[in-house]
Amino acid sequence: MSTSRPAVTDVQPKPLSHTSLGYKIKRDRYLLLMVLPCVLYYLIFKYVPIFGIAIAFKDYNMYKGVFASDWVGLKYFRMFFDSPDFFPIIRNTFLLGFYKLVFGFPAPIILALLINEVRNSFNKRFVQTVSYLPHFISNVVVAGIVVMFLSPSNGMVNRLLEMLGMDKINFMVEASWFRTIYVSSDIWQHVGWGTIIYLAALTAIDPQLYEASRIDGANRWQQTLHITLPGIAPAIVILLILDIGKIIEIGFEKVYLLSSPVTYETADILSTYVYRTGLANGNYSYATAIDLFTGIISFIFIIGANQISKKVSEHSIW
Repeated sequence: MSTSRPAVTDVQPKPLSHTSLGYKIKRDRYLLLMVLPCVLYYLIFKYVPIFGIAIAFKDYNMYKGVFASDWVGLKYFRMFFDSPDFFPIIRNTFLLGFYKLVFGFPAPIILALLINEVRNSFNKRFVQTVSYLPHFISNVVVAGIVVMFLSPSNGMVNRLLEMLGMDKINFMVEASWFRTIYVSSDIWQHVGWGTIIYLAALTAIDPQLYEASRIDGANRWQQTLHITLPGIAPAIVILLILDIGKIIEIGFEKVYLLSSPVTYETADILSTYVYRTGLANGNYSYATAIDLFTGIISFIFIIGANQISKKVSEHSIW
């Protein structure tokens, strides 16, 4: 007597829902792999070191370690606020950041508008390439170029002054010239790179708006004022908010390379002061407290700038 066996059927796996996390990861796996190095960079070099903030509140001893060092609270913050260096360093940092914002922020916008007016495609690509190439030059090389150009013996600038019948100027030891040198060299180095975002924003403007304005008799200046600038306004506002947040976070490398003890009157800023007190003098807790103070001020700046932008315009980061 034969017994019938149940039919064997293939069990199909349940398909992933299009809204499930697993489906989205599988769908975007190549994009996620591309962004993975960036995520790892911020995790390793930005988020993991955050625990070091505790050093600002401890009398850090390298042999005891971070957690075994004695807790001192706000001692080093008060030490910095009571220091005679506090106001000169804060003044220098704010002024250098302010000048960089006032003169450096509009520069890529102006250059992007000028490049956008060039009709010859070869000339446009040539100008854009030449303008953003300095961005890839290291700060060490840029500082060397600046020093050579401003050399009192054979620098190009002083030779030009001599040809015009003027006295030579030793720019690198004149404290009054440091901010001008820093801001102008920074604009030259980064203005072309900054135009990339604005040129991308310009491509999103509807060409029909320009055609309609020409029919109405608008000239190029009126088109720029009423179409181009409002069209790139969201990009301008977002980048302005980010730059305001970086007013006191001036880059250390170029300031350190261009400054000297004779120019500390205008060149000594928070980052260079932190370097001298922390790494050079070994006062790690004091330097960490100053750096944490810098981060808090930058955070306040960016939050305030974003809130003001929300109230006076329709654009903000969040």
